[in-house]
Amino acid sequence: QVQLVESGGGLVQPGGSLRLSCAVSGTIFSIYTMGWFRQAPGKQRELVAKIFSGGLTNYADSVKGRCTISRSKNTVYLQMNNLKPEDTGVYYCNVVWTTASPPAWGQGTQVTVSS
Repeated sequence: QVQLVESGGGLVQPGGSLRLSCAVSGTIFSIYTMGWFRQAPGKQRELVAKIFSGGLTNYADSVKGRCTISRSKNTVYLQMNNLKPEDTGVYYCNVVWTTASPPAWGQGTQVTVSS
């Protein structure tokens, strides 16, 4: 059974930084994309960033220049700098195994940006 375990969330002041990690364990045959989504209160879950198996990355316009996604084997990281209050939300790790398979989700980690 595959597990996605996230860590690194917390409370940070505006302008601060956080690094989220998501470790994927279990029997893994292939990974197409690894990424991060977030959900703010009262809003839909949205893509923050994702990285493809070949290294290509996609970012939401709202985080471009402030966030960097990276991957080391079966762990994906999200470095977030210059955080803003609107970055507050629950951040979910997302893994897509193949283009024909449903994604797997982590349990979520809370990020709160507030003074």
